[in-house]
Amino acid sequence: MASTVTSKKSRNPKPPESSENSTASARPGYGRLLRTRGAWAFLLPGFAARQPFAMLTISIVLLVQHTTGSYGAAGAAAAVTGVSMALFAPYSGRLADRYGQRAVLIPGVLLHALAGLTLTALALADAPLWALFAAAVPTGASVPQVGPMVRARWGVKLKDSPLMTTAAAFESVTDELTFVVGPLLATALCTAVDPAAGLVTEASLTLLGGLLFAAQKGSQPSVSRDGHARVEHVSALRVPGVRVLIVTFLGIGSVFGGMQVSLAAFTESIGEPGLNGVLYGVFAAGNMLSGIVCGAIAWKAAPQRRLVVGYTALALTASGLWAAHSVLVLAGLGLLVGMCIAPALITGYTLVESLVPAGARTEAFTWLTGAVALGQAAAVTVAGQLEDRLRDGAGFLVPMGGTVLALLTLLALRSRLVAPAHGRTVARGVGHRVPVAVD
Repeated sequence: MASTVTSKKSRNPKPPESSENSTASARPGYGRLLRTRGAWAFLLPGFAARQPFAMLTISIVLLVQHTTGSYGAAGAAAAVTGVSMALFAPYSGRLADRYGQRAVLIPGVLLHALAGLTLTALALADAPLWALFAAAVPTGASVPQVGPMVRARWGVKLKDSPLMTTAAAFESVTDELTFVVGPLLATALCTAVDPAAGLVTEASLTLLGGLLFAAQKGSQPSVSRDGHARVEHVSALRVPGVRVLIVTFLGIGSVFGGMQVSLAAFTESIGEPGLNGVLYGVFAAGNMLSGIVCGAIAWKAAPQRRLVVGYTALALTASGLWAAHSVLVLAGLGLLVGMCIAPALITGYTLVESLVPAGARTEAFTWLTGAVALGQAAAVTVAGQLEDRLRDGAGFLVPMGGTVLALLTLLALRSRLVAPAHGRTVARGVGHRVPVAVD
């Protein structure tokens, strides 16, 4: 008996608690994540190539409003771009899953740069609105889906790693950082240099960053050559939880679009158009800072519950924007709204890992990114019309309406965000059974 006990102890020198402590100590940090071998090779060019999503809408709004004098026309042109992006983004993600990111990205960034410069030239030439719309369609359709592609690359680098949650948070923080840098850069270029400088810079960053990102072949997800069934067996849109998340992200897009137009109109009405980038930067900074904190916390609550709580806070804070009539109050409210967005984005992207099969995740990510773009497009259109006709901050009603409607949908369908159980297997987004020792 003694020899048997000794044998068991020799085979298991450490108690079970030490294993758990090891996992906990290995969990977090942004520092460890950024030390992942080869990560910076795709992160840096990816950051530059992400700027279209942050710079494109505000650059179009400022340029077209300058040439036409109408926020309604500016919002409509930006909306066509956003709708086009939202419609083509999932298709781009599906092609990337099937043929590889490089094959989709290189022609995409070349087309985007050409279309963006064409739109700029037409606007400066006082072309009719229909001509701007015609150029806006390929401009939006060709926006590179670099954010979803980077998330897919993290999945390759960190397969089955506890750092995947940290990576999801880091990517959302990076998205928000682009929304700090992008609008500030675009506004500064359009107001201090030339109204067309924002779109020209956006096209240049997209081209350079996109080509450098595509050149990183080693980190891109592999493409199945031995049968398309593994990739095509299910569309991400057929997953009920993804459809709920799409509605949720549409509401988030309404905040981005509504605030971009409304802040521009507000700062112009008080004779300080340069404050537009500052106020939007405060909003985006709140988003980024809360994202950093959110990613550093080891959450115990289920992600479905976190999403409901965070989205409720977002709807409440966004509902107060229309009542703000001073720069300080608007900055404070914008900061709070931004702080509520990042947790919702991070949790939504995290849920994709458990809801969607690996072969369709790039497509799922692009559906969510496209939903933000579509919500933003609808918001800039409606907010532009409200500001033209009613003024006095009427455009801020758009973020309130969008988030409240999305919250009601989320509350009604939140059960669909729970991944279906497969037998008795319990996995943390891995998809295999965990062996259990039996004496």
